Amino acid sequence: MSVILQFDFQFPHEVLINRDTQALAESITHEPGFVSKIWTQNLKTGEAGGLYRFQTEEHAQKYADMHVERAKKMGAQNIRYKIFTVNEPMTKITFGEKFFP
Repeated sequence: MSVILQFDFQFPHEVLINRDTQALAESITHEPGFVSKIWTQNLKTGEAGGLYRFQTEEHAQKYADMHVERAKKMGAQNIRYKIFTVNEPMTKITFGEKFFP
């Protein structure tokens, strides 16, 4: 059963728009248990984060532990994350698999 890892944090506006995130995005695809990610940001409020799908809670937790430290080094503040189990039957009814095929 897959899980969703939800991250959000405060990030300086200039970092959000100037940082080269392609290398970061490519590195995420090689994380153990990684399935997919939706990147989120709000330039008005200086918030960023993402919704990740991992194969297991253990994979998501290991990634979260690492990513908290990485985000701090990049200048993120007020870092928060939660891990949720995907309710797959209900997700299919509401076309959620289109977000996370």
